[in-house]
Amino acid sequence: MSSEALITAPLRRLDNELYELIKGINILDSVSPVNYRPEKIAFFESNFSKSPEFLYSTQKVDSFCLKRSLYNLPVDELADDQLMQLYSEVIESYADKIDQYKSIGTPDFLYESLRYYGEPSEKDIRNANFILHLPDLDPSNDAILTSDEIVTRLEAFAQTEGYQYQIKLDDSMIANALVSGLTVKVNSAAHASETEVNALAHHELGVHLVTTLNARSQPLKILTMGCPVNTMTQEGLAILSEYLAGCMTLPRLKVLALRVLAVESMIEENDFKKTFLLLKEQHNVADEQAFTITARVYRGGGFTKDYLYLQGLHQMLNAYETRPDFNNLLSGKVSIEHLSVITGLIDKGYLLKPELISPAIAHPHDNDAIQQFITHAIK
Repeated sequence: MSSEALITAPLRRLDNELYELIKGINILDSVSPVNYRPEKIAFFESNFSKSPEFLYSTQKVDSFCLKRSLYNLPVDELADDQLMQLYSEVIESYADKIDQYKSIGTPDFLYESLRYYGEPSEKDIRNANFILHLPDLDPSNDAILTSDEIVTRLEAFAQTEGYQYQIKLDDSMIANALVSGLTVKVNSAAHASETEVNALAHHELGVHLVTTLNARSQPLKILTMGCPVNTMTQEGLAILSEYLAGCMTLPRLKVLALRVLAVESMIEENDFKKTFLLLKEQHNVADEQAFTITARVYRGGGFTKDYLYLQGLHQMLNAYETRPDFNNLLSGKVSIEHLSVITGLIDKGYLLKPELISPAIAHPHDNDAIQQFITHAIK
């Protein structure tokens, strides 16, 4: 049966009402400090003694009314059990996300972040230390590209793949690049090697933009809203794509490992200066990079998301090698925990198979034995 016949008026109405209720809740955009650069300059001018006081431009939200509206949606009237499960769990997830969104810039944000994303386990810490103890390889001779050159490379990648996109430089970013909706934002202060930019293209465009585009081509908006806590899966897919494209480097893995330790330090110490000095003094991280990693985990008031990347890579590599329905993870903002439900809904015709497949997943590169060993050793 076609999706047009399956998707009844009540289902369409529920899907649209849910989307309208939560479409303004964007944690990643909202935890970007509006005063990042001035606070960074002040931190360095104080000789690392004045912790940044980041400010945020979050919108006011009436969490009680919004949650009440979410819980009043007639999910129990859905005819399909898998649909009922998916919509119910997405609503529960957004109820938690509303609390996190409302608390940005307050001491409560760390608690809400821990509640939503969790914290590094002993296994995560072991993985991070394993990577950080690997001997450094010879430095790359790659050319270093400016932000304008990065934009040119990303545009060429998107145009080659036929993606719908907008791209712009941004003055207030911590990351080198990120995708928000169909907009690719590039840090105007970014400098990166050619290999790093290739990895960035496969990560941001080949996964984050692809899953956004695939979600928007679905007959329902539920995969644009996203499965509960899909961050580990989506970031794991993005890191896996870097690996499959042959762009994964040991320095890149070490940055992901340092993020795990930075999150652990933030949770235990809750002191920006101590986390920064941990990276700088114990792990010999350059000042600029130590600040970036530290700022990422302290943004919003304590953002634990960054420990998920290594574990996400492990999960996605295992799924890539064992799951016949792996490509369905690209059908929208899907989590590995909901892959069987999503596959079931695709098989029934409620959802569509992904239209776009990440180029690195469609045409993987043969990595050398050392790279394969390191990546598979992450547990």
